[in-house]
Amino acid sequence: MMECRELVKRYGRTLAVDRLSLRVEAGEVHGFVGPNGAGKTTTMKILATLMQPTAGDALVDGVSAVHEPQKVRALVGYMPDFFGVYDNLKVWEYLDFYAGCVGMDAKTRRRRIDELLELTALTAKREAYVDQLSRGMKQRLCLARALMHDPKLLILDEPASGMDPRARAQMREILREIGQMGKTVLISSHILPELSELCTSVTVLQKGRAVFSGSVDEMERRMHGAPLVIRLAETPEESVLKQAAKALETLFGQLPAMTPGEWRVEAQAGEQTDAQALRTLVDLGMPVCGFGREHATLEKAFMEVTGAYEAESDL
Repeated sequence: MMECRELVKRYGRTLAVDRLSLRVEAGEVHGFVGPNGAGKTTTMKILATLMQPTAGDALVDGVSAVHEPQKVRALVGYMPDFFGVYDNLKVWEYLDFYAGCVGMDAKTRRRRIDELLELTALTAKREAYVDQLSRGMKQRLCLARALMHDPKLLILDEPASGMDPRARAQMREILREIGQMGKTVLISSHILPELSELCTSVTVLQKGRAVFSGSVDEMERRMHGAPLVIRLAETPEESVLKQAAKALETLFGQLPAMTPGEWRVEAQAGEQTDAQALRTLVDLGMPVCGFGREHATLEKAFMEVTGAYEAESDL
């Protein structure tokens, strides 16, 4: 549905996007992750036909954003990180203006505006003035604007930027609903845990290049392995502690890292070995109240992937 082919963008001597190639299938919610300056916004602007690449091509539903920008604009809804609003316009008037810009007749406009106000939870603010809305409400209004012409691809650059936790939760629910509508969504964000909840796939950008692209599950598996965490309800006798530590060393080849109330084993093993460790600890009388591998997070995987890339770049 969306594809970048050897995309390059230079600003003078600065290489912002470096031969980027990736493909996002129809109906995916795809996350763009990367530090500032990684090339996320530049790539999005090229896809939205707001910027020409130095080389390469970007396609939306098979149409080139470089060679046929007018056709692509009908397929894309773009929501920038920062945007302006018009003073002295009510919410419905603001949307009505943009409905007119995309050529909707009066009857269709009213129906479409009502649909988008309901989708973005702004129906109650229909008669409110735009410049009096909160940051979160303005973000949702901009999202409604981007959806006005019913695009196939929705490009959202930091959609939750500057929002408080409640507003981010509202935006997350709206984006989840949009994903369920079958639209292809491209989201950039620094809020990595939210991307793991929203996205079906993710691309990690570093210095304009894709250092990883795939499913969120695959991204999390890029971790070198989650440690085994054993939580204790109380501290047992010293002799029991020593026996338990020795048993874990035998099973995993290393002693656990012990802190009050918690033991951690970094070594990897199969589920059978983990299960045997739990049985052994219980048989020894260890007061185990929690046992399992720590869940790998997208944020940890991101740090690992980008850290590995930085190390290779320094060689």
